[in-house]
Amino acid sequence: MDQYLPQRDRLLTSSRPLPGFEAVGANGPWLHRADGCRILDGSSGLLCANVGQGSPVVFARIEKQFSRYSFGGAAVVQPHIQMELMDRLCQAVGRPEDSVALTTCGTLGVEVAVGLARNIVRVRDGKQRGDILASSLSYHGNSMFTLGIAGNQIRSPRPEDRYGLGPAFPAPYPPTHGHAHQGNECDASCAEEVARAIDSRGSENVAAVLIEPINGTTGGAFVPPAGYLRRVSEICRERHVLVIHDEVLTGLWRTGTPLASHHWDGCEPNLVILSKGLGAGYTGVGAVLVSPQLASLLRHKDVDPLPAMGTMANHPLQAAACLGVLDELEAMDFDAFTARGERLGIALRSLTGWAPVREVRGIGHLYGVEIAPGLLWPLMEECERRGVFFYPFTGAGDPRSEGLVVAPPLNADDEDIGFLTAALTEAVAALS
Repeated sequence: MDQYLPQRDRLLTSSRPLPGFEAVGANGPWLHRADGCRILDGSSGLLCANVGQGSPVVFARIEKQFSRYSFGGAAVVQPHIQMELMDRLCQAVGRPEDSVALTTCGTLGVEVAVGLARNIVRVRDGKQRGDILASSLSYHGNSMFTLGIAGNQIRSPRPEDRYGLGPAFPAPYPPTHGHAHQGNECDASCAEEVARAIDSRGSENVAAVLIEPINGTTGGAFVPPAGYLRRVSEICRERHVLVIHDEVLTGLWRTGTPLASHHWDGCEPNLVILSKGLGAGYTGVGAVLVSPQLASLLRHKDVDPLPAMGTMANHPLQAAACLGVLDELEAMDFDAFTARGERLGIALRSLTGWAPVREVRGIGHLYGVEIAPGLLWPLMEECERRGVFFYPFTGAGDPRSEGLVVAPPLNADDEDIGFLTAALTEAVAALS
């Protein structure tokens, strides 16, 4: 009797027009294929495998906790390992006194942050503030609510499925900000669009502005103009509106600093959401950090119950894996790490001399390589022939842009980065 093999199309998950490859092992930034070849992970998986795969440090943390107990609700079992993670995480990102809500993924982290923000402003102001404002070039998760308020063209719900939600203000980037098409550069004054959005709703109705400090995969690693985030914070403070930074993708050194917002002064948010870099592909996790002045309001006698965080939130094995990831990140040689990011940026920007490449943008270990229309999948195929795979970014504008996200694991070494940039350069040249 023939062995039964399940059909691939029964698995309801994302796919791509290129054939998949069979992976039989992994080591750091490399996947080992069934054909005996290996292939470099040029985008850290789905922008999450920040310390590569097969880390013995992460495994040791999980194994130690597994031998104790593998599940224990934090409301019942003393959450010692979860509190250790809370302290380590807050210290790592320079917010040592914050309170932390742990959940199971970035999407739920955003949902929980929204619920916490609404609770905070209602207790603080005695008003039923509920609106959450996001930009026209953003991605904040894969729930109906987060898709509804964000500005992702491909994943945007149909109008009849949006429940009246939609992006509230244009992002300060040319594909979505109209004045940029008139030959004007985006600058800090673009933040006045945020002020207009709040005032049009009535500031008494707005709980928070939700923003990616550096754009992720929706537009392809756009970096905001100098002073923009600071001005957004000033506008929100003037109107008693909270600022939530979605650092699901950018947090924990992806852009070269512990938080992406650390690249600029005066833009510290009230709440921060972390996820991908904390779980690093080893576990699903979301973490919402709340400033101490506001967290105290969540213990007020009249506050609504905390948002539901899920059965697997505060999971002890999750916390153990995240502690292992922090061990790996904090053991990095940060001078060498910074230098690698700079060399990566220089090598990628040199690609703009080739016809297929329209623009290269980004910072640290996060770059978008925008290419001419129609060349995305041919370029990815050329890259995979040369032993590197990348994640495509969801474009913006009309016609919609397309390109690759270049975001190798943070502990990829000089040889790995050299291999990546050489393979990508050869692939671009092959299409020229």
